[in-house]
Amino acid sequence: MSQESIDQFAKDGYIKLKNVIDPNALKLLREQISSILVEVLGRAPGLAFRSDEMMWLQDDFVRRFVLSKRIAQIATKLLKVNAVRLYHDNALSKEPGCGRTPWHYDHHHFPIDSLNICTAWIPLQPISKKMGPLAFAAGMETYKLVNNLPFNKFDTSYDMQLSDIFLKNQIPIHDSAFDLGEISFHHALSFHTAGANMTDESRMALATTYFEDGACLTSSQTMISGDFQKFMPGIKPGGIINSDYNPICYDSTQTIDK
Repeated sequence: MSQESIDQFAKDGYIKLKNVIDPNALKLLREQISSILVEVLGRAPGLAFRSDEMMWLQDDFVRRFVLSKRIAQIATKLLKVNAVRLYHDNALSKEPGCGRTPWHYDHHHFPIDSLNICTAWIPLQPISKKMGPLAFAAGMETYKLVNNLPFNKFDTSYDMQLSDIFLKNQIPIHDSAFDLGEISFHHALSFHTAGANMTDESRMALATTYFEDGACLTSSQTMISGDFQKFMPGIKPGGIINSDYNPICYDSTQTIDK
């Protein structure tokens, strides 16, 4: 990790890094997660978007990636904290023809009383522009421009208004393709989206979210702030998040061995 990369993340709210994970390992991970999704959802679930969470608790191979010290160390350096814990994993499979993912940022969905949270987004195949790569609006504080814009889940009006605001304020949008082995990290305040999958192949990714060690569960949850009882069992509102489901993935005394 160069200081330039750390500074870019602090400024833009995201960063893409090439050659982080061996492509052959990712091909095996894709096969394993595909098998898990079939087991959980069936072979023909009729869903345009398939997902599963907390796979690391059930599958040893997935666990090696989710608890990877190498990936967690990058998150620790980007967040400028001493140690990070796991919030949860999330397999994301956007099937052929599946539409866009609306613009959003993740902090609303995390019942964690901290801003030191980021997500590693790990593609399980190369992602071309036609497949709908994750795209980012540059600027750690870009969310403030649209914080009061009402969301409409029934049409594209929200995205259209948001795009107009980004254009008016000259916010750069980065939507480049991903090579296999390239992964991104985005802060909980980073505005991001993804296009439709216009190919005949499933666009699969593994997302793992980390937060700073010592962070607390929020005192009160909202309707969209996540199922804290599922992801951090036994933790009471306002309490330090340190359940068995939230292990420390990296701290300053550890060495990289995965």
